[in-house]
Amino acid sequence: MRRRDVIKGLGLGAAAAAAAAACSRDAKQADLVESGRTHEWRLVTTWPANFPGLGTGATEFARRVEACSGGRLKIRVYGDGELVPAFEIFDAVAAGTAEMGHGAAYYWKGKVPASSFFASIPFGLTAQEMNAWLYFGGGWELWKEAYAPFGLIPAPCGSSGCQMGGWFRKEIRSMADLKGLKMRIPALGGEVIARAGGTPVTMPGSEIFTSLQSGAIDATEWIGPYNDLAFGLYKAAKYYYYPGWHEPGSTLEMIINRGAFESLPEDLREIVMACAGATNDRMLAEFTARNAEALQTLQGEGPPDLQELCLALGSHMLVLARVAGSLDDARDTLQRALENGGARAKFKELIDAQGGDGRVVEEPDRLPQAPVTLPVPAEADGTVAAIDAERLGTAAMALGAGRTRKDERIDPAVGLVLRRKVGDPVARGDILAEVYAADRAQGAGAVGRVRSAYTIGRAAPPPRPLIHGVVT
Repeated sequence: MRRRDVIKGLGLGAAAAAAAAACSRDAKQADLVESGRTHEWRLVTTWPANFPGLGTGATEFARRVEACSGGRLKIRVYGDGELVPAFEIFDAVAAGTAEMGHGAAYYWKGKVPASSFFASIPFGLTAQEMNAWLYFGGGWELWKEAYAPFGLIPAPCGSSGCQMGGWFRKEIRSMADLKGLKMRIPALGGEVIARAGGTPVTMPGSEIFTSLQSGAIDATEWIGPYNDLAFGLYKAAKYYYYPGWHEPGSTLEMIINRGAFESLPEDLREIVMACAGATNDRMLAEFTARNAEALQTLQGEGPPDLQELCLALGSHMLVLARVAGSLDDARDTLQRALENGGARAKFKELIDAQGGDGRVVEEPDRLPQAPVTLPVPAEADGTVAAIDAERLGTAAMALGAGRTRKDERIDPAVGLVLRRKVGDPVARGDILAEVYAADRAQGAGAVGRVRSAYTIGRAAPPPRPLIHGVVT
């Protein structure tokens, strides 16, 4: 080889090396630019916005992703019908109308026949067994394979645990009572009802109460006491059965548009999956705790402290009015009224006497509904050490639930619902309260006031008496 050729070869090699180094620098610079970019995604759900457990679970997932990504991935959550109808989120995410969707895989049985196996099947796996199969038994890989033709990536993102058997307008004594029964029940559970002689009906959660109340359906399964109580299903049907043979361990899903997911930097992809897993675990714990509390309420027990306060105050009122001769006699009278329905009837009578609509006692959906509901999440782990009642009052007044002058109008649709009280343990992201507002800007202001009213401490405060004293 001649010297000139050697020099030429060395020159080409050096040029190639320089070009490779430049490409490497450009790639690194591109990665740096991409890592600093802010992504804004939409998440559509099959649940009503901020619905306890399910809707709030999706909201909590979005909050976690934004916090863990340092604000680089912001996700706006849309409830059923706010961007697309509940049963169209699969197609919406596949088409890119939204980047993510939160629901249950069995809703897509018509598109993916095997989808029910990734949510729950009759007499199938419990929640813990589902997690074991998905994470360590190859279930998640099969799930991804089933959704791949649609350009979607699924991930476990919540569990309601074992569900209830449902609400029925008539008592079920034998298999014969299922013949001709119209029941809201999806997927394979619906096929079982059909083979038993019933008629399965599929509808989103937002339509269940009115359909059951009107008689359009004879029965419904929904989830469990926590959500069934929130929907008021006990007002439309008398019989409640357990366990949920059709869904012994229901897994919820986060479906992600593959193109959108793969366009994210690697760290954001990892954050999305980690937050889905955290939501999966936390939601199961929430349902386990809240279902037990709600079942007590459905059985007529209600929050013990509220019931005790009402009985104590009512007893003193009956004695002062000379309706009862002693506090013990008064308490017995009130307890009987609670048990036999007399208290409920009197409450309705009082509403009617003041020009109101007493039907709201049995049909609370007749009350005005606020167009905007916003959660107030806890910002730290700990225990609720104190709640500033004055700040809560100020927040309610700013919403229109109170007034500063007597000529101001009170809006009965707006207000606050407190979900945590003094002494309750909380974790970062737990819902402390909910704000019901006329518009989003007004609600956002109230969220800040309500959050500032809560003091989260490390240790539980000493117990306080429910009644501090009696003024005579």
